[in-house]
Amino acid sequence: MTLRADHRTRRQAKRAARREARRAKPFWRRLLPTWRVTLGALTAVLLLAVGSFAVLYLIVPVPDANAHAVAQNNIYLYSDDTTEIARTGAVNRTDVTITQIPPDTQHAVVSAEDRTFYQNRGIDLKGMVRAGWNTLTGKGMQGGSTITQQYVKNYYLTQDQTIERKGRELFIALKVDQQRSKNEILTGYLNSSYFGRNAYGIQSAAHAYYGVDVSQLTLPQGAYLAALLQAPSVYDVKTATPANREKAVARWNYTLDGMVQLGFLTAADRAAITFPDPIDPQPATGLGGQAGYLVGVADDYLVSAGIIDTPTLKAGGWRITTTFDKPKQDAFTRAVQQELTDELDPAKRPATDTDVRVAGASVEPATGRVVAVYGGPDYAKQPYNDALRQDNQIGSTFKPIDLAAGLNSGRSSGDGRPISTETRYDGTSERPVTGGPTPYAPPNEDGTDYGSITLRQAMAKSVNSVYAQEGVDAGLAHVRETAVRLGIPDDVPGMDPANTSMTLGTATPSALDLAGAYAAFANHGQAYTPWSVTKLERVHTGGAIDVPKMPEHVPVTALDRGTADAVTDVLRDVISPRGTGAAALDLGRPAAGKTGTTDSNLSAWFAGYTPELTTTVGLFRENPKTHAKEPLAGTAGYTRVNGGAFPTEIWTAYMADVLDGTDVQHFELQPSRGNTQPSTPTSSAPASPTATATTPSAQPTTAPSAPAPSAPAPKPQPTPTTPPADPPAPAEPTQAPPPTGQTHTPEAPATPSSRPTSARPTAPPTPPPTAPPVAGDPVTPPPR
Repeated sequence: MTLRADHRTRRQAKRAARREARRAKPFWRRLLPTWRVTLGALTAVLLLAVGSFAVLYLIVPVPDANAHAVAQNNIYLYSDDTTEIARTGAVNRTDVTITQIPPDTQHAVVSAEDRTFYQNRGIDLKGMVRAGWNTLTGKGMQGGSTITQQYVKNYYLTQDQTIERKGRELFIALKVDQQRSKNEILTGYLNSSYFGRNAYGIQSAAHAYYGVDVSQLTLPQGAYLAALLQAPSVYDVKTATPANREKAVARWNYTLDGMVQLGFLTAADRAAITFPDPIDPQPATGLGGQAGYLVGVADDYLVSAGIIDTPTLKAGGWRITTTFDKPKQDAFTRAVQQELTDELDPAKRPATDTDVRVAGASVEPATGRVVAVYGGPDYAKQPYNDALRQDNQIGSTFKPIDLAAGLNSGRSSGDGRPISTETRYDGTSERPVTGGPTPYAPPNEDGTDYGSITLRQAMAKSVNSVYAQEGVDAGLAHVRETAVRLGIPDDVPGMDPANTSMTLGTATPSALDLAGAYAAFANHGQAYTPWSVTKLERVHTGGAIDVPKMPEHVPVTALDRGTADAVTDVLRDVISPRGTGAAALDLGRPAAGKTGTTDSNLSAWFAGYTPELTTTVGLFRENPKTHAKEPLAGTAGYTRVNGGAFPTEIWTAYMADVLDGTDVQHFELQPSRGNTQPSTPTSSAPASPTATATTPSAQPTTAPSAPAPSAPAPKPQPTPTTPPADPPAPAEPTQAPPPTGQTHTPEAPATPSSRPTSARPTAPPTPPPTAPPVAGDPVTPPPR
C-alpha cells in the first residue's frame, strides 16, 4: 500500500510541476496544445476518416449506367457491308469490343490519359496530389483522374463539377476496379468518351476523323484520337486556330513519347512517324434523299418478320446490313429523274405537275432479295414511304393473277372446258359479266369492241371485258387465294370476292408487295416473301454481342410451274409492238410485264421482269394537305397518263441501266399443255427491233389488231391530245344491262403475237381495212 501511495504522490507532483511550468510561459504559448493532445487528436481524426471511408465505400453503390452513356445509333449498310446508308438515333455512338480496337490504339490512350492504368487500383493518389499542386501553382487546370475515374464519370455519373460528384466518382472507381478487368474498363472508357465531331466512342471517332472502321486505325491515327480526348473540339486540327493546332500536335507527340517510355514503341519507330492529317468534317449521315425510305423498308421487314420488336430496335446500337444494292438504288433514282421529273413543269402547269409521286421496288426472283426501292424524291422533304403504302389500286396489273387462277383450275362460262391462254372470249366493250356476285359491265379503253379474242391477245391489249369475265369463271374466291399465295397481303382493301370488280385490280398492295408477286411468276411459281436485311448485330459495353437469328428464306409453291410459265409467256406479248408495254422494247432483252391504269386515271403502273430481276413502278398524285388522290390527267401536258407511259419508261430506263454489261438471260419456260401458241419455243431470245413480221395463213377476223411495225417507233414531242394507253379498271356499276350471250371457242388456235425476237419470228395478223382502231396502250408511249 505504501509503495502505491508513493507512486500516486509522485505523479501528482509531476502534474503540478507541469501546470506551474505552463503558467510560467507567455499567454500565447499556453494556447497551443501539447504534443500529447495533438497526437491524440490526430489519431482520432485518422480513425474517424478510416471509419468514414469504410462506411462510404460500403454505402455508395455502383449505379446503373446513365441513359446517355448507353444510347447508341443504328447503322444501316448497303449489301456490300461497308457503304453506309444512314445512322439513326440522337447519339452518334456504336460500341465495339476490345478485340476490335488495335493494341497500338489502346496503348496510345493509356499513354495519353493514364500511364499507371495497368498498375493502379482505380485511383492514383500521387496523380491527384500532383494535379492539385500544379493547379495551385498556376501551371494550368490539371485533371488527375485515372482512366477508371473518367469511365465512371462518363458511364455512371454526369459531367457536373461538384465535390459530391467527385467523391462518388472516387468510391465507385475503387469498386469498379475490383469488379471489372482492365480490358473491360478500357473498352467502356473508349466506347463512352467524346471525341468531337459529334462522335461518341472510338468507333464513331474512327469514321469521323479517318473514314475507317476502328479495326483499321494505324498507330499514328490511334495516337491522334487519343490526343483528342483531352480537348476534343479544341484539338480538331481541321477547324482549330493555328495556336490550338500546335497544341494538338504537341499532345500527339506527348502521347507517342509516352508510348516509348512505357515500352509500347521503340525509339526508332517513333522517329519515323509523321502526323496523320484527318479528313475534313463530313455532314451527318442522316435520312435525307433515299436513305430514309431504305431505312423504313429495313425496319418494316425486321419487325414484321418477328426478328426484333420496335422498342428493341429503337433502343439503338444495331449494325444492320441490308440487301440494297447501291448502284441499283442510284439507277432507280436516276430513272425517275430522267423519265419523269425532268418532264414536269410545275411553274407552267401548277394544277397538274405538282404532287406527282412514284412508288417502286426491285426484287431478285430467285432469292426474294430487295435490291432497290423508290419511296419518294427526298425523305427529308417527303417523310412518307410510297414504296410501302397500300392505298393505290393496281388496276390491270392484277389481270395476270386472274389468268393464273383460271389456268390453274378455272372453266369457261361458255362451255365448261378448262381455261387456257388460247381460250377465246367476247371482247365487246361493256359486255355484262355473267355469274358474278354483283352486276358489272366494264368498258374497254375508248369503248373499243374486240369481238372474239383469246386470253393471250386480250392481255396484250388489256381488254377489260374479257378479264372481268375470266376472273369470274376462275372463281373470285380462287382468284383471291391465288393472289395471296403469290404474295399480295390478304388484308389489303379491294380483294373482296363479293365484288365482281375485284377482277380488274381494285386491290391496293404496295409496290413492294406487287414486285414480290410478279417475282413468283418469274421464278416459275416459287414465291419468296421479299426481304431486305442480311445481318443484324449489336455490341454491348461489356463485350457481349447480340446476333438475333435471321429467318431462312425458303420459297413456297404459289403456282405450279406450268401455270406460272404460261402466264410469263403471255406477259411477253405485252412487251411487243402491239402490246400496252411497247415502250419496254427499248430494253433489248427478254422481258415480260403488264401495264395498269385505274379508274379516273388516279394511278398508273407497270410491273415487269426479266429472268433475273423483277421491278414495279407506280405513279399517282396526292394532295399534300388532304391526302386525297388526284387524277394524273394533264400531268406533263398529257390528257391521260397510262401504265404504258411514264411507269413503263421509268422501268425500262432503270432495268437497262442495272442490266447493262450483264449477260442476256432467257426465259426457260415449260408452260402447261394447251397454253402455248403454235411453234412457240420454251425459251426466249432478246428483243430485236429489226425483226420482220410475217402474216400467218389464217387469222380470225373478229379480233382486230393494229399492224406491228418492224421497229419501235421513236418518241415524238409532247402532244396533249395523245391517246391513252392501258384501259382503266372502272368502278363497279350499281346496275348493269341484262346479260347477253358470248362467242366463246375454247382451245382455239391463237393469233401469233408480234414479239420481235429471233426465237419467235411470227408476227400479228394484218387487220382488214375496215378494222376498228386498237384500244388500250398505244404502240408507242405517249409523245415526249
